[in-house]
Amino acid sequence: MDPVQFTAAPPSKETQERAVPTPPIYDVIIAGCGPAGAMLAAELRLHDVRVLVVERETEPVSFARIVGLHVRTVELMAMRGLLERMLAHGRRRPAGGFFAAIAKPAPKDLDSAHAYLLGIPQPTVVRLLEEHAVQLGAQVRHGCAVVGLEQDDEGVTVELADGERLRSRCLVGCDGGRSTVRKLLGVGFPGEPSRTETLMGELEVGVPPEEIAAKVSEIRETHQRFWLRPVGERVFSVVVPAAGVGDRAEPPTLEDFRQQLRAVAGTDFGVHSPRWLSRFGDATRLAERYRVGRVLLAGDAAHIHPPTGGQGLNLGVQDAFNLGWKLAAQIRGWAPGALLDTYEGERRPVAEDVLDNTRAQMELHSTEPGPQAVRRLLTELMDFDEVNRYLIEKITAIGIRYDFGAGPDLLGRRLRDIELKQGRLYDRLHRGRGLLLDRTERLTVGGWSDRVDHLADPTAALDLPCVLLRPDGHIAWIGDDQQDLDAHLHRWFGKPTD
Repeated sequence: MDPVQFTAAPPSKETQERAVPTPPIYDVIIAGCGPAGAMLAAELRLHDVRVLVVERETEPVSFARIVGLHVRTVELMAMRGLLERMLAHGRRRPAGGFFAAIAKPAPKDLDSAHAYLLGIPQPTVVRLLEEHAVQLGAQVRHGCAVVGLEQDDEGVTVELADGERLRSRCLVGCDGGRSTVRKLLGVGFPGEPSRTETLMGELEVGVPPEEIAAKVSEIRETHQRFWLRPVGERVFSVVVPAAGVGDRAEPPTLEDFRQQLRAVAGTDFGVHSPRWLSRFGDATRLAERYRVGRVLLAGDAAHIHPPTGGQGLNLGVQDAFNLGWKLAAQIRGWAPGALLDTYEGERRPVAEDVLDNTRAQMELHSTEPGPQAVRRLLTELMDFDEVNRYLIEKITAIGIRYDFGAGPDLLGRRLRDIELKQGRLYDRLHRGRGLLLDRTERLTVGGWSDRVDHLADPTAALDLPCVLLRPDGHIAWIGDDQQDLDAHLHRWFGKPTD
């Protein structure tokens, strides 16, 4: 029995008539081993939670789509000691020009020691995160699809496509926008269906690169959903509006690309020999709930939106980072009563904001006169540093502030990777524990030392006396009073040990 009770959904009549379920074998089963699922598995294993990840696909995707890890996600990788692995496979780019592809430079002095975009193949991100989770002790099974679930007072029974039934204390659906877990829960997914569709792929070209560059520059004056960018010798990443909205389960053909390139640019650039072809729409949806009893949702299972601004993968990884330590605290028995509820309370508003800013960006991609006029006006406004900075902080997620109540502006925000007497702050967060950074050298974490580290460093590059960091790096308390600190340790890390 969990030390802190979950509220389980009422069991079905069939469940009530069945014999008492067997005890859970796992603490958490995660459906889906994409970026969110793999990140969550690793976060749970930092707290010795028994984790099984089941992934529908037997093999990694056959194409290497380049994604961008935004500043906040890069920071999370640094917090867990993963950044060097990612950097070895990626390419740094300036942290600017993201909002609606309006070409503005990166703001100066962004509040981060990692103020860049890291371009990296998505399969590489997934592989590195999965390897990290397995190294920490997570089990991963490929070729396993979840087809059923039932929950009761003791746990969740998960049924796989081959008929196998597994027991766990909790289940997390990280199984994408068409999430089976979300559908089995009966959680609504309201929003807007796709109105437009875009073709995307990597193809070889048959004309000189300078001819392509000139034509792309001309077309992109009015068509923001169009580009050809070199990714190799005579190989280009191609993005072009589709003729309509088709079945996303069916990949487009080479002829589809040729037709649409001719329709938009007047030439197909001699494209041939595709490496991979895909399509994406602009559907925008948000789950009505992130949790039903012992079953939770994260990543694309909880929200989908157009890819403009490159926020999707980042949003899912950040969901997992927020959920991991809280769910582990629930499993391990020290979570304060409402801690797990803060996952939805903090992350759903962030997803709402991402959905809104992608809606706005898609409008600015329109070729209609009205949206084009708004785009020109916003382009002028972004010459003001405050406007450009605000939008970049929004896209990169470093502007997020969770509501922890009244206090200084930094309360609820993540703390940048500051310099310490020995090393850097994020190097002290690899174990996924809380941290008291004490510049007074007078405070203590007392009975919370099994969950919270204490670092006394009067030289820390911080203009505050002391801060209490949650495992996700967000500032939970600022001050210098021991009694006030104890109250906040209790709020976030439960009762102290004797």
